[in-house]
Amino acid sequence: MHIKQIVFVAMALVGLAHDAAQAQTTPAEIIAQMKTLRSLSATDRPVTTVKLAHAIAALPAGQDKVQLATGLAGLSTEGDQGQATLDAVGETLALALKETPIAAKGDEVPYPYMELAQLVRYVDVKALLDDPQFARAMARLAAEEADVAKADFTLNDLKGKPYKLSDLRGKVVLVNFWATWCPPCRREMPDLDKLNVRFATQGLVVLSISDEDQAKVAAFIAASGYQPVVLLDPGDIVEKQFHIEGIPKTFLFNRDGKLVGETIDQSTERQFLALLAKAGLR
Repeated sequence: MHIKQIVFVAMALVGLAHDAAQAQTTPAEIIAQMKTLRSLSATDRPVTTVKLAHAIAALPAGQDKVQLATGLAGLSTEGDQGQATLDAVGETLALALKETPIAAKGDEVPYPYMELAQLVRYVDVKALLDDPQFARAMARLAAEEADVAKADFTLNDLKGKPYKLSDLRGKVVLVNFWATWCPPCRREMPDLDKLNVRFATQGLVVLSISDEDQAKVAAFIAASGYQPVVLLDPGDIVEKQFHIEGIPKTFLFNRDGKLVGETIDQSTERQFLALLAKAGLR
Protein backbone atom coordinates (compact mmCIF):
# COMPACT_ATOMS: atom_id res chain seq x y z
CA MET A 1 0.00 0.00 0.00
CA HIS A 2 1.38 3.41 -0.92
CA ILE A 3 2.33 6.03 1.67
CA LYS A 4 -0.23 8.49 0.30
CA GLN A 5 -2.92 5.82 0.45
CA ILE A 6 -2.11 5.23 4.12
CA VAL A 7 -2.44 8.96 4.73
CA PHE A 8 -5.89 9.02 3.12
CA VAL A 9 -7.06 6.11 5.27
CA ALA A 10 -5.65 7.81 8.36
CA MET A 11 -7.48 11.01 7.48
CA ALA A 12 -10.69 9.07 7.18
CA LEU A 13 -10.11 7.49 10.58
CA VAL A 14 -9.60 10.87 12.19
CA GLY A 15 -12.51 12.50 10.44
CA LEU A 16 -14.93 9.75 11.39
CA ALA A 17 -13.73 9.14 14.93
CA HIS A 18 -16.41 11.35 16.48
CA ASP A 19 -19.24 9.69 14.55
CA ALA A 20 -17.90 6.24 15.36
CA ALA A 21 -17.87 7.13 19.05
CA GLN A 22 -21.53 8.18 18.89
CA ALA A 23 -22.79 5.12 17.03
CA GLN A 24 -21.75 2.21 14.87
CA THR A 25 -21.95 4.12 11.64
CA THR A 26 -21.47 2.48 8.29
CA PRO A 27 -18.20 4.39 7.67
CA ALA A 28 -16.79 3.17 10.98
CA GLU A 29 -17.71 -0.40 10.12
CA ILE A 30 -16.03 0.00 6.73
CA ILE A 31 -12.85 1.26 8.37
CA ALA A 32 -12.84 -1.64 10.82
CA GLN A 33 -13.21 -4.17 8.00
CA MET A 34 -10.54 -2.49 5.89
CA LYS A 35 -8.11 -2.96 8.75
CA THR A 36 -8.68 -6.73 8.62
CA LEU A 37 -8.25 -7.22 4.86
CA ARG A 38 -4.59 -8.22 5.01
CA SER A 39 -5.40 -10.95 7.52
CA LEU A 40 -8.01 -12.61 5.31
CA SER A 41 -7.43 -15.65 3.13
CA ALA A 42 -6.87 -15.35 -0.60
CA THR A 43 -10.45 -16.58 -1.06
CA ASP A 44 -12.15 -14.30 1.44
CA ARG A 45 -10.26 -11.08 0.74
CA PRO A 46 -11.67 -10.39 -2.77
CA VAL A 47 -15.22 -11.11 -1.59
CA THR A 48 -14.86 -8.75 1.35
CA THR A 49 -13.22 -6.09 -0.81
CA VAL A 50 -16.15 -6.11 -3.25
CA LYS A 51 -18.62 -5.84 -0.37
CA LEU A 52 -16.68 -2.89 1.01
CA ALA A 53 -16.65 -1.23 -2.41
CA HIS A 54 -20.43 -1.51 -2.57
CA ALA A 55 -20.77 -0.22 0.99
CA ILE A 56 -18.60 2.80 0.20
CA ALA A 57 -20.56 3.46 -3.00
CA ALA A 58 -23.75 3.63 -0.92
CA LEU A 59 -22.36 6.32 1.40
CA PRO A 60 -23.42 9.95 1.04
CA ALA A 61 -21.16 12.02 -1.18
CA GLY A 62 -18.26 13.76 0.52
CA GLN A 63 -14.58 13.79 1.37
CA ASP A 64 -14.94 10.78 3.69
CA LYS A 65 -16.31 8.70 0.81
CA VAL A 66 -13.42 9.74 -1.44
CA GLN A 67 -10.86 8.91 1.25
CA LEU A 68 -12.34 5.49 1.96
CA ALA A 69 -12.60 4.66 -1.75
CA THR A 70 -8.98 5.73 -2.27
CA GLY A 71 -7.76 3.64 0.64
CA LEU A 72 -9.66 0.58 -0.56
CA ALA A 73 -8.24 1.04 -4.07
CA GLY A 74 -4.73 0.90 -2.65
CA LEU A 75 -5.47 -2.29 -0.76
CA SER A 76 -7.16 -3.92 -3.76
CA THR A 77 -3.94 -4.05 -5.79
CA GLU A 78 -2.06 -6.10 -3.19
CA GLY A 79 -1.86 -9.54 -4.75
CA ASP A 80 -4.19 -11.10 -7.30
CA GLN A 81 -7.74 -10.30 -6.20
CA GLY A 82 -9.26 -10.69 -9.63
CA GLN A 83 -10.53 -8.28 -12.27
CA ALA A 84 -14.06 -8.16 -10.85
CA THR A 85 -12.68 -6.91 -7.55
CA LEU A 86 -10.54 -4.26 -9.22
CA ASP A 87 -13.47 -3.13 -11.38
CA ALA A 88 -15.78 -2.77 -8.37
CA VAL A 89 -13.20 -0.74 -6.48
CA GLY A 90 -12.39 1.44 -9.49
CA GLU A 91 -16.06 2.16 -10.19
CA THR A 92 -16.56 3.16 -6.56
CA LEU A 93 -13.61 5.54 -6.60
CA ALA A 94 -14.78 7.07 -9.89
CA LEU A 95 -18.25 7.55 -8.41
CA ALA A 96 -16.89 9.19 -5.27
CA LEU A 97 -14.78 11.61 -7.31
CA LYS A 98 -17.66 12.38 -9.67
CA GLU A 99 -19.83 13.27 -6.70
CA THR A 100 -17.11 15.20 -4.88
CA PRO A 101 -14.42 16.57 -7.21
CA ILE A 102 -11.16 17.60 -5.55
CA ALA A 103 -9.51 20.86 -6.44
CA ALA A 104 -5.82 20.77 -7.25
CA LYS A 105 -3.30 22.64 -5.13
CA GLY A 106 -0.82 24.20 -7.50
CA ASP A 107 0.51 21.80 -10.11
CA GLU A 108 -0.01 18.70 -7.97
CA VAL A 109 -2.70 16.27 -9.14
CA PRO A 110 -4.82 15.20 -6.12
CA TYR A 111 -3.85 11.66 -5.20
CA PRO A 112 -7.29 10.02 -5.57
CA TYR A 113 -7.19 10.87 -9.27
CA MET A 114 -3.70 9.35 -9.55
CA GLU A 115 -4.94 6.20 -7.84
CA LEU A 116 -7.84 5.85 -10.27
CA ALA A 117 -5.57 6.57 -13.23
CA GLN A 118 -3.20 3.78 -12.16
CA LEU A 119 -6.10 1.32 -11.93
CA VAL A 120 -7.23 2.27 -15.43
CA ARG A 121 -3.77 2.32 -17.03
CA TYR A 122 -2.10 -0.64 -15.36
CA VAL A 123 -4.74 -3.15 -14.23
CA ASP A 124 -7.36 -2.72 -16.97
CA VAL A 125 -10.09 -1.16 -14.84
CA LYS A 126 -12.69 0.30 -17.23
CA ALA A 127 -13.98 3.02 -14.91
CA LEU A 128 -13.78 6.41 -16.59
CA LEU A 129 -14.22 9.90 -15.24
CA ASP A 130 -14.98 13.07 -17.18
CA ASP A 131 -12.85 15.34 -15.02
CA PRO A 132 -9.85 17.49 -15.99
CA GLN A 133 -7.94 16.26 -12.93
CA PHE A 134 -8.35 12.65 -14.06
CA ALA A 135 -7.12 13.63 -17.53
CA ARG A 136 -4.10 15.30 -15.91
CA ALA A 137 -3.44 12.16 -13.88
CA MET A 138 -3.46 9.98 -17.00
CA ALA A 139 -1.14 12.41 -18.78
CA ARG A 140 1.23 12.42 -15.82
CA LEU A 141 1.48 8.62 -15.84
CA ALA A 142 2.28 8.69 -19.55
CA ALA A 143 4.99 11.30 -18.97
CA GLU A 144 6.51 9.29 -16.12
CA GLU A 145 6.57 6.17 -18.30
CA ALA A 146 8.45 8.15 -20.95
CA ASP A 147 11.04 9.11 -18.32
CA VAL A 148 11.44 5.51 -17.20
CA ALA A 149 11.70 4.29 -20.79
CA LYS A 150 14.86 6.36 -21.34
CA ALA A 151 16.30 5.92 -17.85
CA ASP A 152 19.69 4.39 -17.15
CA PHE A 153 21.53 3.82 -13.90
CA THR A 154 24.54 2.19 -12.30
CA LEU A 155 24.14 0.76 -8.79
CA ASN A 156 26.24 -1.57 -6.67
CA ASP A 157 25.13 -4.88 -5.24
CA LEU A 158 25.71 -5.92 -1.62
CA LYS A 159 29.30 -6.90 -2.44
CA GLY A 160 30.10 -3.69 -4.28
CA LYS A 161 29.75 -5.06 -7.80
CA PRO A 162 28.29 -2.42 -10.19
CA TYR A 163 25.33 -3.13 -12.44
CA LYS A 164 24.43 -0.76 -15.28
CA LEU A 165 20.99 -1.12 -16.79
CA SER A 166 22.05 -0.34 -20.36
CA ASP A 167 24.81 -2.97 -20.17
CA LEU A 168 22.10 -5.62 -19.84
CA ARG A 169 20.76 -5.18 -23.38
CA GLY A 170 20.09 -8.61 -24.80
CA LYS A 171 18.62 -9.70 -21.47
CA VAL A 172 15.07 -9.37 -20.18
CA VAL A 173 15.40 -7.14 -17.12
CA LEU A 174 12.88 -6.91 -14.32
CA VAL A 175 13.58 -3.90 -12.05
CA ASN A 176 11.86 -4.24 -8.69
CA PHE A 177 11.78 -1.57 -5.95
CA TRP A 178 11.32 -2.91 -2.43
CA ALA A 179 12.23 -2.50 1.25
CA THR A 180 12.75 -4.79 4.21
CA TRP A 181 9.96 -3.04 6.18
CA CYS A 182 7.35 -3.50 3.42
CA PRO A 183 5.01 -6.52 3.97
CA PRO A 184 3.72 -6.63 0.36
CA CYS A 185 7.33 -6.54 -0.85
CA ARG A 186 8.25 -9.48 1.33
CA ARG A 187 5.21 -11.45 0.17
CA GLU A 188 6.16 -11.21 -3.51
CA MET A 189 9.86 -12.00 -3.06
CA PRO A 190 9.47 -15.81 -3.05
CA ASP A 191 7.71 -15.59 -6.44
CA LEU A 192 10.44 -13.34 -7.82
CA ASP A 193 13.01 -15.82 -6.53
CA LYS A 194 11.23 -18.71 -8.23
CA LEU A 195 10.93 -16.87 -11.54
CA ASN A 196 14.57 -15.81 -11.37
CA VAL A 197 15.56 -19.49 -11.34
CA ARG A 198 12.96 -20.61 -13.87
CA PHE A 199 13.89 -18.07 -16.57
CA ALA A 200 17.62 -17.66 -15.94
CA THR A 201 18.51 -19.74 -18.98
CA GLN A 202 16.22 -17.55 -21.12
CA GLY A 203 18.10 -14.45 -20.10
CA LEU A 204 15.98 -13.02 -17.29
CA VAL A 205 17.78 -10.71 -14.86
CA VAL A 206 15.94 -9.56 -11.72
CA LEU A 207 17.32 -6.41 -10.13
CA SER A 208 15.83 -5.72 -6.70
CA ILE A 209 16.55 -2.14 -5.58
CA SER A 210 16.41 -0.86 -2.00
CA ASP A 211 17.27 2.59 -0.63
CA GLU A 212 17.93 1.24 2.86
CA ASP A 213 21.15 0.86 4.82
CA GLN A 214 23.46 -1.81 3.42
CA ALA A 215 23.82 -3.66 6.72
CA LYS A 216 20.05 -3.88 7.21
CA VAL A 217 19.49 -5.12 3.65
CA ALA A 218 22.36 -7.61 3.83
CA ALA A 219 21.08 -9.10 7.08
CA PHE A 220 17.57 -9.46 5.67
CA ILE A 221 18.77 -11.10 2.45
CA ALA A 222 21.05 -13.48 4.32
CA ALA A 223 18.16 -14.63 6.49
CA SER A 224 15.69 -14.94 3.61
CA GLY A 225 17.96 -16.74 1.13
CA TYR A 226 16.73 -14.46 -1.67
CA GLN A 227 18.81 -15.14 -4.81
CA PRO A 228 18.15 -12.35 -7.36
CA VAL A 229 20.56 -9.41 -7.59
CA VAL A 230 19.98 -6.87 -4.82
CA LEU A 231 21.15 -3.32 -5.52
CA LEU A 232 21.52 -0.36 -3.17
CA ASP A 233 20.18 3.08 -4.05
CA PRO A 234 21.63 5.52 -1.48
CA GLY A 235 19.99 8.90 -1.68
CA ASP A 236 17.01 7.52 -3.65
CA ILE A 237 18.60 8.67 -6.90
CA VAL A 238 17.21 5.86 -9.06
CA GLU A 239 13.96 5.75 -7.11
CA LYS A 240 13.35 9.38 -8.04
CA GLN A 241 14.41 8.70 -11.63
CA PHE A 242 11.68 6.04 -11.80
CA HIS A 243 9.08 8.25 -10.05
CA ILE A 244 8.58 5.78 -7.21
CA GLU A 245 5.92 6.91 -4.73
CA GLY A 246 5.01 3.53 -3.32
CA ILE A 247 6.47 0.04 -3.15
CA PRO A 248 6.63 -2.66 -4.28
CA LYS A 249 6.87 -1.39 -7.83
CA THR A 250 8.21 -3.37 -10.79
CA PHE A 251 9.24 -2.45 -14.34
CA LEU A 252 10.00 -4.83 -17.21
CA PHE A 253 12.47 -4.09 -20.03
CA ASN A 254 12.75 -6.38 -23.05
CA ARG A 255 15.95 -7.50 -24.73
CA ASP A 256 16.14 -4.24 -26.70
CA GLY A 257 15.98 -2.22 -23.50
CA LYS A 258 12.41 -1.10 -24.18
CA LEU A 259 10.00 -0.63 -21.27
CA VAL A 260 7.18 -3.10 -21.98
CA GLY A 261 5.25 -3.29 -18.70
CA GLU A 262 5.02 -2.41 -15.04
CA THR A 263 3.14 -3.29 -11.88
CA ILE A 264 1.77 -0.90 -9.26
CA ASP A 265 1.84 -3.08 -6.15
CA GLN A 266 2.44 -6.59 -4.86
CA SER A 267 2.19 -9.17 -7.63
CA THR A 268 1.73 -12.93 -7.55
CA GLU A 269 3.53 -15.53 -9.63
CA ARG A 270 0.63 -15.58 -12.09
CA GLN A 271 0.74 -11.81 -12.48
CA PHE A 272 4.51 -11.79 -12.93
CA LEU A 273 4.21 -14.51 -15.58
CA ALA A 274 1.71 -12.36 -17.49
CA LEU A 275 4.14 -9.44 -17.23
CA LEU A 276 7.12 -11.51 -18.42
CA ALA A 277 5.11 -12.72 -21.42
CA LYS A 278 5.21 -9.13 -22.71
CA ALA A 279 8.95 -9.63 -23.16
CA GLY A 280 8.54 -13.05 -24.77
CA LEU A 281 9.23 -15.21 -21.70
CA ARG A 282 6.82 -18.10 -21.31
